[in-house]
Amino acid sequence: MPDKDNGKTGQTHATEGAGLAVAPAQATSLLIIEDDENISSALQEYFSRAGYNVRTAADGVAGVELAAKARPDAVVLDLMLPKMDGLAVCKELRQKTPQMPILMLTAKDDVVDKVLGLEMGADDYITKPFSLRELEARIKSVLRRARAGTTSDGQDEAPIHRGNLRIDPVRREVTIGDRQVELTPKEFDLLRLFASNPGRVFPRKYLLEKIWDYSYEGYDRTIDSHINRLRAKIEQNPDNPQLVLTVWGIGYKFTDADS
Repeated sequence: MPDKDNGKTGQTHATEGAGLAVAPAQATSLLIIEDDENISSALQEYFSRAGYNVRTAADGVAGVELAAKARPDAVVLDLMLPKMDGLAVCKELRQKTPQMPILMLTAKDDVVDKVLGLEMGADDYITKPFSLRELEARIKSVLRRARAGTTSDGQDEAPIHRGNLRIDPVRREVTIGDRQVELTPKEFDLLRLFASNPGRVFPRKYLLEKIWDYSYEGYDRTIDSHINRLRAKIEQNPDNPQLVLTVWGIGYKFTDADS
């Protein structure tokens, strides 16, 4: 049962807290995939009062189907779900809709669960019990990052060319020759950072803080998993990468070899 104290999730505080929430400038569609009826109802009430268009699904299979049909702006995804668990749902959503922001809920305060969620493509996570205001702040944060390419801040950023690789920061599109490459938001952010700074070595800790906004220990594997998937999409031979290079014991860099 969610904690009702200090603005934590719960049926009572969902109503009280919603009166203090600031509605988004534009209606944001939100899909909540959560099998706990109390939590689902509390989140639906809070975010509906805050001006969001909210849909809910009570199991993983229904969540995947509704996400494909409704194309929400963001998904709040529980880790423990019937029919299809949250990790499997996250993986499938990432394959079908790479740019859709996903925030994962977990009842387990365990680094392993959080790392697995991030490896499957979740943009962020929050551990139950949580503050409704904190959850809304996290959702707004992942939405801001996902929409970064369409905001005025990036309108003057020119495309990046590295050989036959082209990165368009405004459209958040990547092409290799005539082939368009589908990247998740995190994969795109990593590639843009690397390609904008050829030859610069980025430690794993820096990447985690810069791209994920995390400073916790134990998440190195998340970086490595994302790099491996990025290489699989942009390298001719991912086992012998020529673009994103490993700097052993430190992190990664983009090649500074002449194109």
